Amino acid sequence: MIIIACVDDRNGMMFNNRRQSRDSVVCEDILLECRGKKLYMSPYSGKLFGEAEGADIRISEDILNEAGKGDACFVEETETAGFEEYIGKVILYKWNRRYPADRQFSLDLSDGSWELKRTEEFQGSSHEKVTKEVYERIR
Repeated sequence: MIIIACVDDRNGMMFNNRRQSRDSVVCEDILLECRGKKLYMSPYSGKLFGEAEGADIRISEDILNEAGKGDACFVEETETAGFEEYIGKVILYKWNRRYPADRQFSLDLSDGSWELKRTEEFQGSSHEKVTKEVYERIR
């Protein structure tokens, strides 16, 4: 399973049950990364993507249980704890800012199980610089 998340400088994802930020260029890049794959997300996240043409978006309240091997899951309010053994790849989009947060991305990518395979920086629609990091499980 591939986990995709957007985080701030402290791994924050949400505050007061709302996403910290949004960026249409990030959404486009997520759809490119997931071309040819099922992309699972919550109903809340589904509103962010709307009617994405050509994308195989699956809306569910239980995305981590429904996604299979090789499928992608965009997580905002979804907790990944308990699913670590099924996750083979993580794609983080970093806002390069600090926002208020009460929900963090909890997967520890520095525990020796993950290797940073790729880093890209690009200009978003609402962020001067977005950093994309792609991690793969090595053990």
